[in-house]
Amino acid sequence: MSLPRSVADVLNEHVTLEVECIDRMYLNVYQPRLQYDQGVVNFFRFHRGHTFASSALMQPISEAFIADVERFVKRHRVPLMTFRKGERKEDIVLPYRLAAKGRERVLVVGKAQEKTPVFRTEKRRHPETGAVYPWIVKTTAMVNHFYFYCLDDDFGPFFLKVCTYFPYNAKLCLNGHEYLKRQLTKEKIAFEELDNGVLSCANPERMQAIADGLTDKKIESLLAKWQKILPQPFAKQDVAAGYRYDVSILQSEFSLTQVLDRPQSGRVFFENVIRENLDMGRPDQVQLIFHRRVTKRTPGRFRTRVLTEGVTPSLHVDYKHSKIKQYHKEGRALRTETTINDPRDFGIGKRLHNLSALRKVGFDANRRLLNVQRISHDAILGEAEFQRLNSAVEASGQRAGPLRFGDPKVQTLLSVLLLFRLLVRGFSNRDLREHWAPLLGTTPDSLTSGQMTYQLRRLRLHGLIERIPKTHRYQLVASKTVTIDKYLQIYNRVLRPEFAHIHNSTPSLKT
Repeated sequence: MSLPRSVADVLNEHVTLEVECIDRMYLNVYQPRLQYDQGVVNFFRFHRGHTFASSALMQPISEAFIADVERFVKRHRVPLMTFRKGERKEDIVLPYRLAAKGRERVLVVGKAQEKTPVFRTEKRRHPETGAVYPWIVKTTAMVNHFYFYCLDDDFGPFFLKVCTYFPYNAKLCLNGHEYLKRQLTKEKIAFEELDNGVLSCANPERMQAIADGLTDKKIESLLAKWQKILPQPFAKQDVAAGYRYDVSILQSEFSLTQVLDRPQSGRVFFENVIRENLDMGRPDQVQLIFHRRVTKRTPGRFRTRVLTEGVTPSLHVDYKHSKIKQYHKEGRALRTETTINDPRDFGIGKRLHNLSALRKVGFDANRRLLNVQRISHDAILGEAEFQRLNSAVEASGQRAGPLRFGDPKVQTLLSVLLLFRLLVRGFSNRDLREHWAPLLGTTPDSLTSGQMTYQLRRLRLHGLIERIPKTHRYQLVASKTVTIDKYLQIYNRVLRPEFAHIHNSTPSLKT
């Protein structure tokens, strides 16, 4: 077996298994009607029938909830522990997870003090009568939280963190790879585990279908199931009146795992990636990977970071609150992982029903990053393709001039074309004019629509772009991306620098 020479070789010839899967998800579980002060007032006055809304009315609910939890752990013989500041909770709970086998159950319940939004009462004075009255305001406080670490038949290990103070917000943390392994086991499909992943599988197609089947509805059913099992702060009459929990996405990770045939393949991949892609975090590259426009007003730092743990490097690309991480997992697999910390970075709402749209963003970003890396290392142009671009073409009675290799206008035109390579909606005549004109040293108004139509026809007849049906927009032909990239690279990185070197080093001849 030959050693791969480039990123393209690794991805094309040395990947033995590939799976896209939601990884870790951190979800906010909350009462939508109790997240603002007036909603709290309505709960106590109009739902529960109190004369005034006051934080004093919250204390009995909290005490009853805490008592229910204490009775629950005693009845089910569940260990109850206190997490101290600075302790890593996952490490403390890990022995209980490793020892857990068989039926689903609560493994351990932990208690920790954490800062969280709460409501309290402050005294206010009426400006006319001078009477003092209570007023509900939103603030933050350090209060106890219960961590319920559980084992589910369908999802495997997960935890639910519940605040012990009104309005009793919670956090749900689960792992899509654990869900995938559980489902493979239930369907009796043989597989070999990778830490937080799968190394091999007897039925890769079915495995991917299972991973794709992790939907928002299944996550909601997981929450509803365990809310019936675990103690709850709200009474049945509260739920019947419409005070039900909803779910939003705080953090979601979307991973692409590509298992490699041997560790050397992964090392070749990262050697090439780190050498050629240190500019991956630049705004122009980031907007291609994440399919988002980046301007001077776009918040966040645009950077590429290469971090090394031991001898294993990892590549990190940031965009606003999100990032892509790429690393060599256990020396066996290439893991490309997009972490989205705020769905609004991509114009998507935070509610869980937006998961399908968000997973498309995450998985597409992973693929775009790999495509950019692949393009940077793929083979150079063949002679036939090179000559075809440099010759006039004729198709369906239409003729188009050649795309001359040394023509500056052609080079700038193709450079602009690569900017549009990852746009789902394609580009228009106007888009091309606005990007091409500055490279020619002129303004978009100086280029007529007819001139741009000619350029679009020339690109289309050469097979570099195609028209999107029933629109006046165009898109780059995917198979021609490498061709255009190498056409530009050879000119800009090889010929121009070499001729400049020759010119500068050649002594002038005196007559």
